[in-house]
Amino acid sequence: MKLCISLVFLSLAGYCLTDWVSPAAALTLGILFAILLENPFPATSRIVAKYLLQTCVALLGFSMNFAILFQASSQGALFAAASIGATFWLGNHLRRWLKIPVQTSLLISAGTAICGGSAIAAVSSVINAAESEISIAMGTVFVLNAIALYIFPILGHALHLTPTQFGTWAGISIHDISSVIGAASQFGLSALDTATAVKLSRSLWIIPICLLTFKILQPLPYREQRSSVQIPWFIGLFFLASFLRTVLPGIAIVIPVISYLSKVGLSLVLFLVGANLSRQTLKAVGLKPMLQGVLLWVFISVSSLCLTIKLIP
Repeated sequence: MKLCISLVFLSLAGYCLTDWVSPAAALTLGILFAILLENPFPATSRIVAKYLLQTCVALLGFSMNFAILFQASSQGALFAAASIGATFWLGNHLRRWLKIPVQTSLLISAGTAICGGSAIAAVSSVINAAESEISIAMGTVFVLNAIALYIFPILGHALHLTPTQFGTWAGISIHDISSVIGAASQFGLSALDTATAVKLSRSLWIIPICLLTFKILQPLPYREQRSSVQIPWFIGLFFLASFLRTVLPGIAIVIPVISYLSKVGLSLVLFLVGANLSRQTLKAVGLKPMLQGVLLWVFISVSSLCLTIKLIP
């Protein structure tokens, strides 16, 4: 039986490497497989998804103009600072109202404000969060992140957003970079460029947020033992690839191949992300943490949408 499940898993993973599967469909396949059969390779697929996603993001840089990326990042910088600060502030008040443990609430706020699972993993490493707290935060953010991949393109078209508006909104409001790219790719290349730049520039806030959290929450003896912060180096590779593409026009010859590899790689990533959703993770997510996650997500989505429509033509 286990062999059959493994073969089905590998067959679906291979299917996601074809042109027939959209990002949303790949995520759906992964979720359905996880719920109905359960992932036979949870540890391996988690590692593969992590590094494959980073590789795909870096490869995306070769298809994007550096000047356009710089402009999009600059436009999103003000949104990032304001929305991250407001999300953490609101998260703290919701924690008191809902009576959620401090570290669980902080992880949910970090995942919503910055970049989903990556932010949760980074912040948990500096506050010494328990595995149960990480699971609750990851599960909460994952469910909302998956929903965003489906509904954001629909809402964007219904609201008649321009590609730049949608890309900015998606980059701010959707949790993980995988779903940001998946949603933006359904809205056109311009939206994809903007969303990726905004999200990656936002992800750089992991570093100061981790340092600030470490400074405030950890006692001095613990600080002396653990002082490292996970730095998202792949973001630098993304911008380096974009810069090389701009200054070395000859790279344009291989861009179609690189774009194709990043596209199918992302579909596989989304399948693996969905397949890593376990029944235990869903059971671990309680009503109160989910309510905090939903309220924070609605807040950042609505406020950033209003500002995007008002400030970006």
